[in-house]
Amino acid sequence: MKPVFPRFGGSFEMPRLLLSLAVLTALPELVLVAADFGLIGTGYWRSLAYQNGAFWAGLLHNWRPNYAAQPYAMFITYAFLHSGMLHLVTNLVILQGLGTAVWRRSGNIGFLVQYFAAILGGALVFGLLSNSPRPMVGASGGLFGLVGVWLYLNLIERRAKGRPVWPVFGMIAGLVVLNALSWVLQSGTLAWETHLGGFIAGWASAMVVQRVRRD
Repeated sequence: MKPVFPRFGGSFEMPRLLLSLAVLTALPELVLVAADFGLIGTGYWRSLAYQNGAFWAGLLHNWRPNYAAQPYAMFITYAFLHSGMLHLVTNLVILQGLGTAVWRRSGNIGFLVQYFAAILGGALVFGLLSNSPRPMVGASGGLFGLVGVWLYLNLIERRAKGRPVWPVFGMIAGLVVLNALSWVLQSGTLAWETHLGGFIAGWASAMVVQRVRRD
């Protein structure tokens, strides 16, 4: 079930589902980086990828799509595009660590339901709250959904064991502060709406998935 890769001081374990998801997430950016350096295709590939696969809030209003399905497809495709290798690697590291913890408590189907619910939720809230003319890309909506799932699981575990739940809400407050600081440091370009929508959708879907698993 889980490939094991050698590392210093132990073994690196990653569920096959997450490994497959990581490959699908990384592949578009790797192709675009190769195109940026002139190894394949042309330098226009990145621009074309963003034009056709990124989330554009204007397409929910009066913008004309490049193809008929674009206003619907972008709710998923944006999560598989990134702004560069640093953006991609950061998200993959979080996906491996946090994703594995969630997968162990949710299973394959439960994980996919929660992750893609968060991707959709992140896009939906961004589309509702943002009027930015810039494209929105990245897996952060899904990752913040995993944060929401993980915190919800911690909450119910603490309640079951009679432990205080304030640390969970303290971490939520910390996330709010961290996003606010990041928004300021990035001169207002942080897609906090996507993070918010992903977190809410992740938390809500975790409630459903855990109830189904208990039943």
